[in-house]
Amino acid sequence: MHEGPGARLRALLASGEVLVAPGVYDGISANLVRRMGFTGAYLTGAGVAASGFGLPDIGLATASEMAERAAMAAGVLEDVPLIADADTGYGAPLNVTRTVRAYERAGVAAIQLEDQAFPKRCGHLPDKELVGEKEFLDKLGAALDARDDALVVARTDARAVLGLDAAIDRANSYADAGADIVFVEAPRTTEEIERIAKEIKAPKLINLVQTGLTPDEGPQRLQELGFAIAIHPSEPLFAVASTVIDSLVSLGGVLPDRESSGVASFFDLVGLREWSALGEKWGRS
Repeated sequence: MHEGPGARLRALLASGEVLVAPGVYDGISANLVRRMGFTGAYLTGAGVAASGFGLPDIGLATASEMAERAAMAAGVLEDVPLIADADTGYGAPLNVTRTVRAYERAGVAAIQLEDQAFPKRCGHLPDKELVGEKEFLDKLGAALDARDDALVVARTDARAVLGLDAAIDRANSYADAGADIVFVEAPRTTEEIERIAKEIKAPKLINLVQTGLTPDEGPQRLQELGFAIAIHPSEPLFAVASTVIDSLVSLGGVLPDRESSGVASFFDLVGLREWSALGEKWGRS
């Protein structure tokens, strides 16, 4: 019997070595990750929104757009398992069910869901909002019921909204409900990373965003702490954007106006300030 992508990812995680998964968002990035020897890849929602649609990562990409990109990336990656960002699941538990089925048809190895309110925001941007724990557990239950082969990654953004204690509590609750992997977004210090590693017993994923809030401890230290997966969603994308800017300047272009710093500075290139102004005008909900 042909081994599914979820089974391949489970076998890699069983080795005990931290899986380093670079961010992929188009055919070139997926091809390079496969050809350069990586054993896992991460379909970054931020990267797909920016590269595929010229949008910031504030919940504007749709489920069908993301599933289409996931299918392309999984096909290019071949046997390299793809962990795919599915944001909030794009709706209520029924919508989550449809999202999970679409992502599995696309060939992903793991599906990541988060407990932000819709429209979500990049985990390393301010002003995030959460849904209640019960609401997310309903979505998680729907995802677990709907999946066949894929793993389910449960992400909590509670660190920024309610504090680290609440984030750890939510992560353990999601693990108890059956999530295969849990993910506390945006810890801010080495000490916070160590607490997450110690106090959450389930397999753990850590998100290392270039210019983001979380310090990069390096794969060896993360493995010592017991993390299963380290995703690096931004390095390829940011490097490409920087190179394109340099190339266009050499052709006579003017440097784009970026008043923000950190992750927001990148999203300014695809209209974060303009979209944020629209959100403030009409309300986020």
